[in-house]
Amino acid sequence: MALTTEASPSPGDDSTFWSDRQVLVTGAGGFIGSHLVERLLDAGAKVRAFVHYNSRGHWGNLEGVGSRRGSLEVIAGEIQDPFRVRQAVEGCHTVFHLAALIAIPYSYDAPKSYVDTNVTGTLNVLQACREARVEKMVHTSTSETYGTARYTPIDEHHPLQGQSPYSASKIAADKMAESYHLSFGLPVATIRPFNTFGPRQSARAVIPTVISQILAGRARLALGSLSPVRDFCYVQDTVAGFLAVARAPASVGEVINVGTGIGITVGETVNLIKRLMASDVEIVCDEQRVRPEASEVMKLICANDKARALTGWRPAHTLEQGLVETIAFIRGNLAAFKPEIYNV
Repeated sequence: MALTTEASPSPGDDSTFWSDRQVLVTGAGGFIGSHLVERLLDAGAKVRAFVHYNSRGHWGNLEGVGSRRGSLEVIAGEIQDPFRVRQAVEGCHTVFHLAALIAIPYSYDAPKSYVDTNVTGTLNVLQACREARVEKMVHTSTSETYGTARYTPIDEHHPLQGQSPYSASKIAADKMAESYHLSFGLPVATIRPFNTFGPRQSARAVIPTVISQILAGRARLALGSLSPVRDFCYVQDTVAGFLAVARAPASVGEVINVGTGIGITVGETVNLIKRLMASDVEIVCDEQRVRPEASEVMKLICANDKARALTGWRPAHTLEQGLVETIAFIRGNLAAFKPEIYNV
């Protein structure tokens, strides 16, 4: 499973580009968004973080940024509110749009919420960026828009297939971004990450689910299907992909995959985690975790040649390296993962 690739662009390269640049990150309190905010702060950017409003004033995963809060501006609001979004975008040179509902099982129960957040929310950001004349917008897609692969590795020309309400909403959002570039000349690039994992990912995803159940001492490991193939990319590499896409002039108007190019089944991933954790826990199928048959995406393996050619991005971590870091994080924060329940 080792990656024999060159390293991602160094933090020094980031610092040269991002120093004192005003940047907005929507979805900044989320898994990938919080890591992106930290990387931008480390590179010297002036970061405005758009987080989901709540009455407790909680910033999600940004609560852990510690002493760097003084150089961070946080705006709470709803991505569905065009007025609040316009306020957040004002004065920014670069906008990273990550705000979205992403849990596939919940999209079966609440599809309208996905249209409101993922489609209308993206429209609001696009229009705000157009009005504010931002220099670059990076819109976040997902490998789920490809559906089950017709061929692998999957390149950016692969057909899009809406196999869940979630993926359908993201396809619509991607097409809105495309339309704003073609219709209005908006300098937008779409990054399409494959299966990102790492510290702070919620237990709705398979890797944190496995790790948290093992750490909780569960006698049996409750999982869904073990046969789907995924391309797991460590979060720090995904974040490096965001920065590379934003920096590259050639990315404007393009869709760019970010993934390792290595496929592994869910079952093989579980066995690797068990080995790293010295666990012999039994695996059992939990039917509520199994997607409807026609909705399950069976194989996602990234063709990342375009990312390499246009941005110079390359993954720098192996799956095993990322898993070691993720296990350590969950071990120190186990209570937050609620391993005793199924997180939709």
